[in-house]
Amino acid sequence: MRIYVTGTGVISSIGENVEETLLALRSEKTGIKQGEKIHTERFKVGEIRWTNNELIQRFGLSQDASRTALLGMIAAKEAFQGHTLNPEIRTGLISGTSVGGMDISEIAYKDFLAGETDDLSLYKNHPSGTTSEQIAKELGIDGYVNTISTACSSAANSIMLGARMLLSGQFDRVVVGGTDGLSQFTISGFRSLMIFDDEWCRPFDETRKGLNLGEGAGFLVLETEETMKKSEKKPLAILSGWSNASDAYHQTASSPEGLGATLSMKGALEIAGLNPGDIDYINAHGTATPNNDLSESHGIKTVFGSSVPPFSSTKAYTGHTLAASGGIEAVFGILALNNGALLPNLNFKQAIEETGLVPVKEYSEGNTIKHILSNSFGFGGNNSTIILSKV
Repeated sequence: MRIYVTGTGVISSIGENVEETLLALRSEKTGIKQGEKIHTERFKVGEIRWTNNELIQRFGLSQDASRTALLGMIAAKEAFQGHTLNPEIRTGLISGTSVGGMDISEIAYKDFLAGETDDLSLYKNHPSGTTSEQIAKELGIDGYVNTISTACSSAANSIMLGARMLLSGQFDRVVVGGTDGLSQFTISGFRSLMIFDDEWCRPFDETRKGLNLGEGAGFLVLETEETMKKSEKKPLAILSGWSNASDAYHQTASSPEGLGATLSMKGALEIAGLNPGDIDYINAHGTATPNNDLSESHGIKTVFGSSVPPFSSTKAYTGHTLAASGGIEAVFGILALNNGALLPNLNFKQAIEETGLVPVKEYSEGNTIKHILSNSFGFGGNNSTIILSKV
């Protein structure tokens, strides 16, 4: 049984929908800039300029919720546009997040400590699961709703779980992806880990120092061929492979040899029934941290040997959107498939000395691209890979 993608939705610092995103990718336009909000103004971040209230008004949302939930609603609504709820099509939603409703609860907590409020209803938005319930409510999905929180591989794992549930016959259609908003907690946390770059990030560059954070959401609609006969939707891509593996090396760092990355990529290729030589482009995790990019480079070389396909990290466009990154980059991958596009690794100048790998440096279209591999690696060695194939 094949799993088809029949809808895509995305919002990030480079665009508030799929169309705008493609234009930004083509123009090699980064969304990373000096922050404009109180908790971001000192840093370069991939920030969406609208406030929460502006997001509600601009996109016609029906709920007042956390930033994470609002961004998820926007991307999921775009992905689900043109789909209709039908009792004959069992539909679920699986959303990944790591931030949850922190942008609301971190302020409410300070107010509580200052004695300004004792209204505990302010904390209702904090749990990660609440964001998924609110996204599902916005879509009208009232059946199965699940939340995945595996750090930066959350959205990719949501996609993988959705595919497995379709294959097992538990559902006919699943909305999958991830969402994360920027918060003070997130920025302070990554700065404490000393992997935050005060300048523009440089994935896979010898001079890389760390990441820029970003925010956003990316969602897909997955269906089986049988379901498409009922929904009358046309497929945008095939989700042909997926895998998750742990290198069990460190709480936050990846293994130096890229063991988890290697296992994850090999597993996805096996499920897809593909050989390494079948992959035409790799959307790498590529956070621009010294550890991740070296580890991932070793993993790529282990899997692909001397024939590494064109690869790049798109995080120099959006910043690292944490749990949302696998969903956002899945949308990028589908855009690349359907436009024959290779996406550039912005800010790259000098190859990593230990590996010598050189990523794609310029945007181009018209390339023969049948299969794309996309990596998403999270803290704790939670490594996930999906493979998207042309219909």
